[in-house]
This record gives sequence, structure tokens and C-alpha cells, in this order.
Amino acid sequence: MNAVVIAVVLMLGLSLARMHVMLSMIIAALVGGLVGGLNIQQTLDAFNNGIGGGAGIALSYAMLGVFAVAISLSGLPQLLADTLLKKIGKHSERGSSWLSQGLLAMLMIAAVCSQNLVPIHIAFIPILVPPLLMVMAKLKLDRRLIACVLTFGLITPYMFLPVGFGAIYLDKILLGQVAAAGLDVDGISVVHAMAIPALGMLAGLLIAALVSYRKPRKYDLGLIEAAENTQHEYNAKSLWVAGIAIIGAFAIQLLTDSMVLGAMAGFLLFSATGVIRWNESEGVILDGIKMMASIGFIMIAANGFSEVLKATGDINTLVTGAADWLGNNKGLTSFLLLVVGLLLTMGIGSSFSTIPIIAAIYVPLCMQMGFSPLAIVALVGTAGALGDAGSPASDSTLGPTAGLNADGQHNHMRDTVIPTFLHFNLPLLAAGWLATMVL
Repeated sequence: MNAVVIAVVLMLGLSLARMHVMLSMIIAALVGGLVGGLNIQQTLDAFNNGIGGGAGIALSYAMLGVFAVAISLSGLPQLLADTLLKKIGKHSERGSSWLSQGLLAMLMIAAVCSQNLVPIHIAFIPILVPPLLMVMAKLKLDRRLIACVLTFGLITPYMFLPVGFGAIYLDKILLGQVAAAGLDVDGISVVHAMAIPALGMLAGLLIAALVSYRKPRKYDLGLIEAAENTQHEYNAKSLWVAGIAIIGAFAIQLLTDSMVLGAMAGFLLFSATGVIRWNESEGVILDGIKMMASIGFIMIAANGFSEVLKATGDINTLVTGAADWLGNNKGLTSFLLLVVGLLLTMGIGSSFSTIPIIAAIYVPLCMQMGFSPLAIVALVGTAGALGDAGSPASDSTLGPTAGLNADGQHNHMRDTVIPTFLHFNLPLLAAGWLATMVL
């Protein structure tokens, strides 16, 4: 058996059995390394080499958590929640339906903007979502639908729109790696190539909203109230400072390409203006680190897990073995290469890290089999994106869970990973295959 397949399946199985994702990845990495021919020391060395690459990501998320706590203390999210709660009380059931749709649209816009207009990725979720849990509960919105909305907004923009994170994924990584593998990309429209896969994501979202999670779902209001602890007071000064801090943090991040510096600058503004007292700043920092620590450590473990999979050498074996078995059947080849991409991304947890691994193998193989350049770009781009939504270690699933589980009523695997896998990975797999056949 291939070590990559065994490691990914074991990691998913342990996670579904409710073992913490980080422990599941460490165990699966050890087993995968041993199955792949590495001894225990070589496996640990590969894992340790990998986790160093995740340290910067973990620090960024920790600092973003600190900034998120500071914004919550300013009362800005509380103001939004209070406004919506008042509207719920004034509106009929028909009006509440409009409020539900408006809330979903707002979360969607925030997620999309977090990928391009204001590229902060998942940092907005722990700021915006927890204060809105009471609003969602009173509107009886199914949090699985909210998870799908957020994940759609986190993934679809970067795999279709060449701005923000999309410029990195589509232009620098996808086209760059495909060109490096020997394909002439002159005149290729990456937006054209990824349009059908993006429509697959949209189809999954519509199924989730109109079919799967359309019915009302009840949540314990008492648990939400207990999680909120205290209502954050706000005034004109704190709200203005919050607005300026958010804009300033975004501007610094864009100028320096550093989430750490942007979040730190925003937090220092809160301290300098007295919205957060200097003697309270240590407690705010600790609360922020606690908020994002789980995501940070999982991302660190994911980097180690990924490095072990690469060290076994079984990634190449998996891809080339699948291709040899298929012969010249283009339809079956396309399908199996997409499935391999799904496995790799679910294991690695990052579309951005998967493309460099698969492009060097996929591109020559597809060129030899007669796929068009546009179809090859669509295949590699879709194979890289597949699994991001359904991976327990992806920040596109960890982020929504961090916000929706603030009161302990949203399970990461059952309420985020499985719904996003079913509603996004399966339609994306079908749409990606269709794209390679018609382009």
C-alpha cells in the first residue's frame, strides 16, 4: 500500500473518531513514514524539519488572535450584534427570513473580501462570528450552512479571481509551476481555465443553502450566553479607534506583506489611545493567543505531516503508478489525477503547497496524453484546490470552526469538515473533470 494513502486515510479516520486533529496528524505521520521505508529517526527528522516552516504561520495567527480580542473589546462586533438582535425583535417571521439572508450575504462578502480586497484570510472570523452566534441562534440558522458559506468565500475567490491571494495561487504558483514543468502558458487565460471548477463550488453552495441545511436548527441559548460572559461596552471613541485600527492594520499588511506587523500595529493603536489600558494588554495578548493557538499548532503539525509524506517518495509513486495503470484513457486519467490531488491536499491541508508537488508530474503526463494547455491548467489548478474544503488541517475549515464553536456547539469534523467535503469537494471533482474534457 502507498504510504501517502495510508497516512491520509489514517489521519481522517482518527479525526472522525474524535481524536484531536493535531494528534491524528502526528500519529499518521509516524505510521506513514514507517510504511514509506523511513526508520523512526528519519521520520522524526522529516517531521521536525517540516514544523519549522509552520512557525511563521502560527505566529501570524497568534497575533491576529490578539488583534481580534482587541477589536472585540472595542465593542464594534457587539454593536453589530445588538443592532441585528433589535431588528429580529421588530420583524415578523417573513422579516426574519430577510435578516437571515442578509446575514449570510454579509458573511459571504466578508469571506470573499478577505481573499482579495482586504487579504487577511481567516482573521476576520474570530472577530465577527462569535458575537453573532446569538443572532444566528434566534434566526435558527444551521451553523453547518454558515461553515459552508465561509469556506466557499475563503476558497472560491483564490481559485478563480487573479487578485489578492488569487494572484498568488493562479499567477505565481499555478501558471508558474505549470510553465516550469514545460507547458507553454502564453495566451492562456487562467480565469477561463478555472471557470467551470468555480461553478462547481457555486453549485455545492446552492445545494447546501437550498436543500441540505435549509431547515431551522435550534441551539442552546444558555450556552451562548455563558460563552459571551460579559457584554462589551462601546462608545464613539472606541468605535472610531476600532475602525482606524482595522484600516491601518490592513494598510500595513498590504504594504509590508506581513500579517504580524499589521496586527501588531492595530493592537498598539488600541493601547496608545487608551481603549485597552496598558496594564490590561498582557491579558488581552494571552486571550488572543489562546483563541488561535489550536489553529496555529494544527498548521505546524500539518507542515510536519506534509514533509514526512514528501520524504517517503511515495507521492511520485502514487501519481505515476496511477497513470501507468490507466494507459491512454484521458477521461479515467483526468479523474484519477484529480482524486490523487484530493488525497494530497486533504493530507497537506494547503492548496498552495500541493501545486508545486503535483505540477512537475501532471504536466508532462497530460501533455503526452494530448490534453490541451487550457485543460492541463484546469486539471492542475483543480487538483490543487481539491481537498482544501474537506481537510481537517486546512485553515479554510479550521477558521470557520474557531468562530462557530465559541460556545462549544459546533464540532469541527461533524459540522465543518464533513459538510464542506460533501458540498464542495465532490462538485469540484465533477466540475474539474468536466473542464478537462471540454477545454
